Order: sequence, then structure tokens, then C-alpha cells
Amino acid sequence: MLLEQLRNQVLTANLELVRRGLVLHTFGNVSGISRAEKLVAIKPSGVAYEAMRAEYLVVTDLEGKIVEGTLRPSSDLATHLVLYRAFPAIGGIAHTHSEYATAWGQARKPIPCFGTTHADYFHGPVPVTENLSAEEIATDYEKNTGEVIVRAFAGRDAMSVPAVLVANHGPFAWGVDAAAAAHHAEMLEAVARMAWLTVSIEKDAAAISKHLHNKHFHRKHGPSATYGQIETYDAKKKDR
Repeated sequence: MLLEQLRNQVLTANLELVRRGLVLHTFGNVSGISRAEKLVAIKPSGVAYEAMRAEYLVVTDLEGKIVEGTLRPSSDLATHLVLYRAFPAIGGIAHTHSEYATAWGQARKPIPCFGTTHADYFHGPVPVTENLSAEEIATDYEKNTGEVIVRAFAGRDAMSVPAVLVANHGPFAWGVDAAAAAHHAEMLEAVARMAWLTVSIEKDAAAISKHLHNKHFHRKHGPSATYGQIETYDAKKKDR
């Protein structure tokens, strides 16, 4: 993927967070990766979204060395890089402090799957990480944030549940590219709000049945998906 194309995709995804009301001021960031070039484009730190242009995005290698750009990258870059290294299928990552998803993270509670809207996007509860230790916070905080996310997905498929709540921090979402990551961030906020409303109405609400959960997830994802128009699963994988 050409760097110009990657930058434009990542810029569009960052601005989508603003359009969807998922970020305030300069909070949040989206990155995207070119796996062929092993390069990552990410939002610069502290730059207002309304002022952002494609050339302002910072391009780094997978070790965080700046390849192109004159601005400092997002302070969350190290977290993104850990996830890219750990999960090869990820092509884009979005981090927000969206209100309802962040509230679940601050409560240190996973988001249960109460209904089919959640099941359409997340094949299981959205997990919450363990707390970082004092040492992890004091040393390589952003990198250790990525590591604690990776630990939360031990034994899980990160592409089947493309989001996580970092305890007392906020959500990260991802997908096959930057646009998918931003979309999953939006859907995460929607299901977080619905889950909050559900437990406000019935504090002992039960999770969706496994059968209904599987039905809704698999009709949208995987080789036997039936949702949407004709486009083979193999073609989608090639486009990544």
C-alpha cells in the first residue's frame, strides 16, 4: 500500500470518530498499517481534528522509529504497535474515550452480550483488562497497556471480538483496516450504551443464548456468512 493511500485512509477514519461523536477535543486516535511495508500511520499527538491534514500523520516502523513526518506521534503509539505485532490480522486500530464504553472500563466490568446488536459484531462479551501494576505504569506505560490487552485475549480470537476495555482508561477497537476499526469503535459505544440501559432496567438481566449469539455472529462473519451482497469471504481476505 502506498503511504499516501494509507495516510488518507487513516485521516478519514480519525475524522469519522469526530463525526460519530466518539471523541472530545484532541482525545483519541486511529492508526493503520501497511503489512507489506511494515509501516504504521497514526494521528499526531495533540493536534486538533479540525486542523488535521493527511501530511500531518506520522509514519513509523513497527519499533516506533519515525519514517516520515515532522510531528510527534500519538502518545498511544506504543500500544498500537504491540497490538499490530501480536495480532497479524489487524489492519487498523481506533482508541477513544467514548462515554459509555469508558464507563464500563472505569467500572472494570466486561460488556455482556444481552442482544443481537452486540452479537452481530462481537462474538462474546467485550473483555476488560486487568489493572496495570505500579511498576508497569511507571515504566513503559503505553507499551504495557498493549501488553495487558494482549493478555486479555489469551485463548480468544481478537478478530471475533474486535474491541477491549482498558481498565480505568478507555476502549480500543480494531479491524481489517482503519475504517473498520473506526466502525467497530462506533458499534462498541452503541452496545455499551444499550448494555447500560439494560442493566438499569433489569440489574439481573441474562445474557443472550449461545444459539442466538452464534446465529447472528456467523450470518455476518466467516465463510458461511449470508448478510449483505455477493462478495466472497476469500475476496475480502485478499483485499486486506
